[in-house]
Amino acid sequence: MPDKLNTKKMRILVITLFFLVLQVTATGQDTSDSVRVYRIETKDGNTYTGTIVSEDAGFLVLKTDKLGELRIPLSDVTMREQLTGAMKVGDCFWLPNPQSSRYFWAPNGYGLNKGEAYFQNIWVLYNQISYGVTNNFSIGVGMVPMFLLSGTATPIWAVPKFSIPVSKDRFNLGAGAFLGTILGEESGVFGLLYGTATLGNRDKNISFGMAYGFVDDYWAETPIFNLSTLIRTGPKGYFISENYIISADGDFAVVISAGGRSIIRRIGIDYSLWIPLGPEMDSFYALPFLGVTIPLNSHSR
Repeated sequence: MPDKLNTKKMRILVITLFFLVLQVTATGQDTSDSVRVYRIETKDGNTYTGTIVSEDAGFLVLKTDKLGELRIPLSDVTMREQLTGAMKVGDCFWLPNPQSSRYFWAPNGYGLNKGEAYFQNIWVLYNQISYGVTNNFSIGVGMVPMFLLSGTATPIWAVPKFSIPVSKDRFNLGAGAFLGTILGEESGVFGLLYGTATLGNRDKNISFGMAYGFVDDYWAETPIFNLSTLIRTGPKGYFISENYIISADGDFAVVISAGGRSIIRRIGIDYSLWIPLGPEMDSFYALPFLGVTIPLNSHSR
């Protein structure tokens, strides 16, 4: 009886989460406007974000959402960067998402622009650099540097990804792989092949994905299913939920997560709690997640 009760609770939880995500992503009206937003840094270390009203040989006039119009001498400007993908919502400037092609870890159907790159770190050990080769293909490489901890076995991986825009800013398809091996050991190749469909734009979407895992020539008999959502909550914040259904040998487990992403200047900080559920689990666990995403150029969205 307890196993049946736990299974029923998990099914109700998954169904509730699915319809909650659909409801949230379906509501709300997009009142944003695409504008040319710039980040200006001056010699005294201050940084200002806004639109350029005018510019002459000596001064630049920048309109900000909090300080109004600022007249800045060009001789004081040390850095000028256009924030591709920034929006104006009401009187506020919303900065671009530094990692719009992923949730916490799972990919969505969107990709990187050609030349766009970022570095992602999760709990210090997980490190990955991703680069947009074209507007529809990107490649990432990563490692867990165990050699820094006196270990010899060092996992490394490559993450190729294709993105296919079916309807601009409304529906995207993505497909790719996670291909890894372990240096320092006689290890073969392991990883995942996946596909995902994303409904919505880069700031508010829901994705359904499916992946098959493998180790050398052995393939999993059943896929892993993924349901994730990202919803912009304000100028510098997002709500994110990434969830999995995993089954093997007649058993299954559900992993749910909820958290957010905060943008500090150009850097994205991800944080969440992950909760595993299963018929055989008689205790409650909530595992913390902490990650950081740093754009490596000025093409961030």
